[in-house]
Formats: sequence, C-alpha cells, structure tokens
Amino acid sequence: MNKLEKFSKQIKSKFFFNYDLKKLNWFNIGGKTKAYFKPDNLNDLVFFLKEFGKKERIFVLGAGSNILLTDKKFDGTVIKLGKNFSNISLIHNNIIVAGSAVSDKKLSDFAMENNIGGFEFLSCIPGTVGGGLKINSGCFGREFRDILVSVQVIDKKGTIQTIPSSKINFDYRYSPIDKDLIFLSASFKGEMKNKNEIEKIIKAFKNKKDLAQPTKIKTGGSTFKNPKNQTDLKVWQLIKKSVSLDKKFGDAKISNKHCNFFINSKNAKFDDMKKLINYVKNQVKIKTGIALETEIEIIE
Repeated sequence: MNKLEKFSKQIKSKFFFNYDLKKLNWFNIGGKTKAYFKPDNLNDLVFFLKEFGKKERIFVLGAGSNILLTDKKFDGTVIKLGKNFSNISLIHNNIIVAGSAVSDKKLSDFAMENNIGGFEFLSCIPGTVGGGLKINSGCFGREFRDILVSVQVIDKKGTIQTIPSSKINFDYRYSPIDKDLIFLSASFKGEMKNKNEIEKIIKAFKNKKDLAQPTKIKTGGSTFKNPKNQTDLKVWQLIKKSVSLDKKFGDAKISNKHCNFFINSKNAKFDDMKKLINYVKNQVKIKTGIALETEIEIIE
C-alpha cells in the first residue's frame, strides 16, 4: 500500500484514485487524475498538506467554470473543498464570512436576504469565492477587491494565516497572492440597502448578461481578459475584427452570441480548444498588434 492509499483509509473525507474530471468542469473536457480529494473538514485538509503538500502536484478545483483541463492524466491530486468550506454567516457591521467553496450566487443571495448591498454583481459570476479571489473576478464595474475585508489561507505545510485586503495589491483579473496558498474563507463588507432595491439590480444584471452571453452550453466563460492600457476596444471587439467567427477546431467553436466565449459544441478535446484559443490569440496579435492574455486557466 502506497502512502496516498494509506492516507485515504485514515480519513472520513472522500478520496478517490484514477478519478474522471470531465464532468467537474463547465467545458466538459478533461481526463483522469491520479487522486481526487474532497476534504469535508479542515483537519483532513491540514493532515493531507502536512503529509503531501510538498511532495504532490496539487490543483484546487472550484466550480470548474474558468478552467480548461488536459485530456491526459493529471499526475497529482485534485482537491475540491467539501461541505464545511461552504458555510456562510453574518457578523457585525454588515460583514459576511463565506467559505471558499461558497458559490458567488449564494453569497449574493445571502447578502440580499440580509439587506446588504454591494454584492449584486456576484449573482452573474458562475464560480466560487475561492476562484473569485484567485483572479479578482468581477463584472458590471465591480470586483472582489471592492468588497473584501480579509482572506484566510493555508499553505502547503498546513499553516493557516489571515491576510487583510489592505495587504493585497489586486489588479484587473489579477491577485498577487501566492499560487501555492489555498483559500479557506474570506470576510466581505457591504452597505445596508433595501432588499427590493437589491433584487431589482440583480434582475437588471441578469437580464443584461442573458442578452449578451451564451447560457446553458458547455463553455468556460470569458476566454481572454480585456487588454489593459493598449486600446479602448473590448476583447470581443478585437476578436470580431481579427477572426472569422465560424472558425473551429473539431467541436471547439466561437460562440455566435459573444465571441469571447468559446464552446464545446459536442465532444471537443483539450487540444481542439487549446488550438482555437491559440489561433484567436495569434490572429488578434497579427491584425491589431495586441497580445491577449487568457482569463481561463489552462491545466496541462
């Protein structure tokens, strides 16, 4: 029995070997992972990290809405935080504490039910708190950094620390927090607002999103970040100027509704989607001179 197998028998949390990742991400693309760990409690996570944090290749999976996973076997452990990382509570002064596995929509709804504004934009981000903190997600002019008070993280040695937002130099779709740190929870602050007013804003945001973006299809969300300080054009405008929108590789296609959304129309492979991403990136560079940066995280 190897060390991972021995560990799996010492915990109550779910631990699987040779686990299929395809259905755990929005693209519905991906192969298997050597190990899949779903810790239901902090103790099991700390135990794992102390034993394997410096030995194993680790990838933390959230909602799977912003990643492209390789079809080849992932030679490491994929961690998806379980139920005890999905808690959410209200404390004093309009501060909400949410586990990193809490969905952005759940956080937005919780704030609305407690008459706290400032969280409305989260209703339109299809991810988790952990994923949002990782890249400073945002939409409709608001970002995670605008409501963040502090974040609790754990390192690969199993050591926990709290980082105040004032110490984090966020930028557009960028967080400087060490990529080896795993988000456990975060504290957010909003302002008192009437529930009906919040609900109206959320409905307006959702209507705007539904009109502009594809829904109920296999997509990873926005493929590229909007370029900073290079042009007044949005990334979708650059793509539309540079690429024939019927371009495809296998079943990897560009959405007709929003050309910064790439879709798996049937059974696209990792290489198909990666080829489409690289093709669009190269064409935009050739036609406009602007180098695009992916918002989607590509795991090979």
